[in-house]
Amino acid sequence: MILYRLKERFQLSLRQDKEKNQEIHLSPITLQPALSEAKTVHSMVQPEQAPKVLNVVVDPQGRGAPEIKATTATSVCPSPFKMKPIGLQKRRGSNVSLTLDMSSLGNIEPFVSIPTPREKVAMEYLQSASRILTRSQLRDVVASSHLLQSEFMEIPMNFVDPKEIDIPRHGTKNRYKTILPNPLSRVCLRPKNVTDSLSTYINANYIRGYSGKEKAFIATQGPMINTVDDFWQMVWQEDSPVIVMITKLKEKNEKCVLYWPEKRGIYGKVEVLVISVNECDNHTIRNLVLKQGSHTQHVKHYWYTSWPDHKTPDSAQPLLQLMLDVEEDRLASQGRGPVVVHCSAGIGRTGCFIATSIGCQQLKEEGVVDALSIVCQLRMDRGGMVQTSEQYEFVHHALCLYESRLSAETVQ
Repeated sequence: MILYRLKERFQLSLRQDKEKNQEIHLSPITLQPALSEAKTVHSMVQPEQAPKVLNVVVDPQGRGAPEIKATTATSVCPSPFKMKPIGLQKRRGSNVSLTLDMSSLGNIEPFVSIPTPREKVAMEYLQSASRILTRSQLRDVVASSHLLQSEFMEIPMNFVDPKEIDIPRHGTKNRYKTILPNPLSRVCLRPKNVTDSLSTYINANYIRGYSGKEKAFIATQGPMINTVDDFWQMVWQEDSPVIVMITKLKEKNEKCVLYWPEKRGIYGKVEVLVISVNECDNHTIRNLVLKQGSHTQHVKHYWYTSWPDHKTPDSAQPLLQLMLDVEEDRLASQGRGPVVVHCSAGIGRTGCFIATSIGCQQLKEEGVVDALSIVCQLRMDRGGMVQTSEQYEFVHHALCLYESRLSAETVQ
């Protein structure tokens, strides 16, 4: 019996020594962005407060709750998410196991779209970028295509994430998947009924004009076979006096459907009558009358066909003359709605036309022009406006040509 008791105490002592020697080590958990983003985020934003490093100290005997100590880390950016403390739970077959506290998942607030640091920097650039050119500086910069190309490459495109448009099946009304209207400046059609949100959707944006004038233009995609009625509804709803079309119906592929009649056509609730057609060297002018009930609207339709897709015209003269004719019509229609401009996607040639129009007004009124600021303003209203560096150069060429006209008029 004595030997048995001694043996039992000896085995108990061995077990206690073994348990004392067991230690559990958990590395500190540092809250920081992924390595691929860490440098970008750290350089763009200053953390509001230093983030925390969690040191978890665990009782090896499993007694009581784990102790969590928070220390300050000064070299990492804060996480935008709140983290629940990590609970440790003892279970059969292992000393400890890590479990996440899931008790409050049902109470999490819905996700809100928060601009990333890169998006914030892009928006700040679009809101503040400027390079005012005098007339002589404009002439000089036109001769430096590499400078204009470098400047263009710095301008954020500001394309729209499809998730930002909360309208089911809106993709069926987009000509291109990646070219979408900015939700903040999107043209909303009057709904056919309160439950049909898709009937309010059209891939079009209001565009500010010279000196920030609201709704000076509407930039939109070329109508598709299933959006022709929407297009004419928009023209009627907005009381637009002029439509400018800068694309052929088909180039390498379909760019736009034929959305006007030869003589008379009915599109939804809008009746369109072609009163006259005037063929010019580089464009065709149609005088239209729109009818809805007992009301009528007169609309002038310019169809410019001399601009190749994804390229620029050999001369800026025809487009400049078209822009001046449209401006004359716009001034004669004071009190009416925006000028509607479209190409195929509604951003490239459309952006060039509108940027040139705004720049010419600025040259005439102020004697200087800020094409960089103009393009940035356009992209805040509709992403991707003025699509290529060649188009950006072309805008400057058109502005330079207009400046020479102003100089000649001044001399006369």
